Amino acid sequence: MPLISKLTVRLKRHPKRVVFPEGSDPRILQAARQFASNNLGIPILLGDRAQIKDNAEKLNVSLERIRIIEPRRSDEWDNFTQKFQGLRRFKNLKDKEIEQYLEDTNYFATMMLATSQADAIVSGATSSASSALRPLLQIVPRLPDVSTVSSLNIFDLEDLETGKDREIFLADCAVVPNPTSQQLADIAVTTAALSYHLTNAKPYVALLSYSSKSITSKNPTVAKMKAATEMARKKAIELGIPMEIDGELQVDAALDPITAKTKKIEGPVAGHANVLIFPDLHSANIASKLLDTLTRARNYGPILTGLTKPAAEISRGATATDIFGTAVMVASQAIDHKLLYPTDNSDDLNEDVTIL
Repeated sequence: MPLISKLTVRLKRHPKRVVFPEGSDPRILQAARQFASNNLGIPILLGDRAQIKDNAEKLNVSLERIRIIEPRRSDEWDNFTQKFQGLRRFKNLKDKEIEQYLEDTNYFATMMLATSQADAIVSGATSSASSALRPLLQIVPRLPDVSTVSSLNIFDLEDLETGKDREIFLADCAVVPNPTSQQLADIAVTTAALSYHLTNAKPYVALLSYSSKSITSKNPTVAKMKAATEMARKKAIELGIPMEIDGELQVDAALDPITAKTKKIEGPVAGHANVLIFPDLHSANIASKLLDTLTRARNYGPILTGLTKPAAEISRGATATDIFGTAVMVASQAIDHKLLYPTDNSDDLNEDVTIL
């Protein structure tokens, strides 16, 4: 069973509220309808009520069990303006400036997320990446012991040999252009932690390069991946997260057991990686879009990691199906691991964090 199907079943038992800042977009309307129809929770659409209703009517999309909020007319407007001004970054703003921020649905949606009036957010359908990311980075705190906010894409694939479903997590595909070794260690651990949370399976993390276990290479990127591997291993031990980490590895040696054996790459990760950490944003983004274009596999994200709240900043090229799947992923992320997998007794990450 694909990961999306498994999570949908579990989400029905623990429904969540997902806020969409671009509520009038046709793809958002269709994804929200699917989310509500499957009894996964309450989609919250932000925007002009009349426009949302008009677009829904044109698409023959029912708005039953879908909540619509116009920020300026919301009952929470005064509460949000007060809390917004209480944030250190915005404390010197005048009332008019605060209102201008909150009239931006990306900021209003982020305030809903930060104050627990929504459980997860999916933004970016019609806005630039910076416009969708900025409010999240400014308002939502980071997880303890994590200094880097990054992103990942989830590909739900079919293993060609066994026919079984196989999930691959790619990071960082959207946020950090040229991460340092320390940032890569954060990216590796937070990506693996989310992989574990969603799949309940031990992550096998490969930090990638153009070489595998090179002894002679003096390339700074290779050195960076080697250093990041050691940092990530220590960080994983400190946080008590079950995972296997290895690097630097070529991608074929990371994914294919026969290639790993041929290249004499040993260890639990070689040939079995399901979490791929790239040296920089260029390689990660190219790999993600190449995989998406050539395979047309189910692709969810980018999903942000390192924040205390579940959030996704999707591509403007995302389809309604992509958006629905991403909403399922972030909504499932909001479910406590012990509830998501009630028969599992392993330790869970602490997600009880005070926001404002």
